[in-house]
Amino acid sequence: MLVSAKEMLNKARDGKYAVGQFNINNLEWTKSILQTAEELKSPVILGVSEGAGKYMCGYKTVVGMVNGMLEEMKITVPVALHLDHGSYEGALACIAAGFSSIMFDGSHYAIDENVAKTSELVKICNEKGLSLEAEVGAIGGEEDGVIGKGECADPAECKKIADLGVTMLAAGIGNIHGKYPDNWEGLSFTTLEAVKKEVGNMPLVLHGGTGIPEEQVKKAISLGVAKVNVNTECQLSFAAATRKYIEEGKDLQGKGFDPRKLLAPGAEAIKATVKEKMEMFGSIGKA
Repeated sequence: MLVSAKEMLNKARDGKYAVGQFNINNLEWTKSILQTAEELKSPVILGVSEGAGKYMCGYKTVVGMVNGMLEEMKITVPVALHLDHGSYEGALACIAAGFSSIMFDGSHYAIDENVAKTSELVKICNEKGLSLEAEVGAIGGEEDGVIGKGECADPAECKKIADLGVTMLAAGIGNIHGKYPDNWEGLSFTTLEAVKKEVGNMPLVLHGGTGIPEEQVKKAISLGVAKVNVNTECQLSFAAATRKYIEEGKDLQGKGFDPRKLLAPGAEAIKATVKEKMEMFGSIGKA
């Protein structure tokens, strides 16, 4: 069954490793991530953006698919189903649909409004036993039409949000969504250390995990990051493997087009990406 991310992130924080959040977009992605997590005995968080939720026919469909897989695949590792960069309305919809974890991204609001909306969701999530992620300082890049400039969060504002009782906090430290440009200056560890000083033991979240050098990821984990989000790297690996399969003409089976064969190389590529990231984050064997 789905679980809140709270316990797995507290364990990760104390153990100086991070749990990977891997965003899902269809059945094949979900199956690949769950198979890898079970094989490696790693806790895992399945992220769903609002756009991906709509693509998969709605949040109830996503919950039904994931719950069915957990049962049919006999998954034993902790799995949280998490709304990624959710609006206030999206958060309420995912709570109603049966998600076990929610992210409300109020980083584009003035801090007072971010505090007000996050406070309301803290009460609801506490009543239902769900984990809640909040954000301060917009993450750079674009995701589902939301564009951020890669701001560094104000540590004082982070404390205001953390004091509300959220489970985890995403603080902008110069990270971005998507591929990192050649002139990217790297993560601001000065900001991360200042945020950590203000929020204490609260698990921190690093968005934009694709393309950050391994040594920077590991340093961020040593400074309190307990959850790292990966999406673009899975997209790229899936697309590359699928494109290669098509270009080699292997989708011509004599009996017509078979999507199960077409998507299989992409699914295997996602498994390899997830395994690589779990090794980097140190979560293997931590279930």
